[in-house]
Amino acid sequence: MRPTDPSSPPPVGVSPARRVARLLLAPVERFLAVEASSGIVLLAAAAIALVWANSPLLALYEALWASPIPLDLGGFSFARDLRWWVNDGLMTIFFFVVGLEIRREMHAGELSQLRRAALPLAAALGGMVAPALLYTAFNAGHPSSVGWGVAMATDIAFAVGVLALLGDRVAPALRILLLSLAVIDDLGAILVIAFFYSDGVALAPLVVSALALAGVPLLQRLGVRALVAYLPLALVAWAGAYASGIHPTIAGVLLGLLTPVVATGAAESANLRLQHALHGWVAYGVMPIFALANAGVALGAADLGGDGWRVFAGVFFGLLLGKPLGVLALSRLSVAGGVAQAPRGVGWTEVSVVGVVAGIGFTMALFVAQLAFPAGPMLETAKLAILAASACAGTLAYGLGRLVLRRPAEGAKTEAEAEGSTEV
Repeated sequence: MRPTDPSSPPPVGVSPARRVARLLLAPVERFLAVEASSGIVLLAAAAIALVWANSPLLALYEALWASPIPLDLGGFSFARDLRWWVNDGLMTIFFFVVGLEIRREMHAGELSQLRRAALPLAAALGGMVAPALLYTAFNAGHPSSVGWGVAMATDIAFAVGVLALLGDRVAPALRILLLSLAVIDDLGAILVIAFFYSDGVALAPLVVSALALAGVPLLQRLGVRALVAYLPLALVAWAGAYASGIHPTIAGVLLGLLTPVVATGAAESANLRLQHALHGWVAYGVMPIFALANAGVALGAADLGGDGWRVFAGVFFGLLLGKPLGVLALSRLSVAGGVAQAPRGVGWTEVSVVGVVAGIGFTMALFVAQLAFPAGPMLETAKLAILAASACAGTLAYGLGRLVLRRPAEGAKTEAEAEGSTEV
């Protein structure tokens, strides 16, 4: 689907309602375009990391990411290794953009009305619960059961990239369903991280973080529009969250959710301005760096003995089977029960393709694995399962899409592009 320029005049004969729909969809189409192309960069980074970690240069790979990076401010000194700065620092920007996307969807997107949000909400819940249950079935009663959250989330960049390879076989409504599902999926993963994969909470720094976050809407009420004025509050919120034991990326999400989506005296809202400014940096910079730092699985370090095979099986089948089964089952139940409405012009066969492609869990799954398992064979095994399942899910989704999705007739294509995305 080609991105729409909202400033260009609409074709002759296009109704006002359709013009409004195109204006509303323009940010979504820009988002999808960036995600589709960034998936290639992400794949390249993951491949480089995997080859590097299984080459004679493995020691160099480990030494690079274990390099200490100190932060000295006056008498204050804080040092962490490079991988920590990537996972806890750079990834906060990734989570901030996720928060911006969730806030925009809640305001004027597929999550703005319960009826419209019901189907992607049901699909996302099914796609989170089923993998967690499948993982638990393999690991219940064993120390490895702590990894139940690893197979829950979908990687938007890779998933959108696979759909992009299918071209106009994918109806606009199907793309929006995947995007909405993935956004809810990310929100679910964020809640899981906050409540289950954060350390014990220290109250004093948590209060400091909360006060910094409370200062954001206060500055907004005072009419402060300069984004740089919010940076000190963001840094304090991040540091307070880290010191409290809550994963600091959660502060990034909350800051994104607090960013206004309504423009006041400006051409576009702060939410859209920040998305436009940061999305490319995150898609082509932060995420590939994260992949380079975390996808380097030394195959010899993975252990399929003992509980290792349980971890591998739980993650692999959770993503590859649990995701599509959960997405399809709960979607059909929600429609059959009258809670949700099936997308116009899209059947359950097409929805099943979304379920399979949702099994690509790469970025968020690797992130949760880092929190669930300590460094060692169990973590490497979980990473290997994530990479294997994501590769299989992507290949299967592409093959299934080629098999069951049909290109629209030429005469119907323009109509579908104009209207389809508003029907989910």
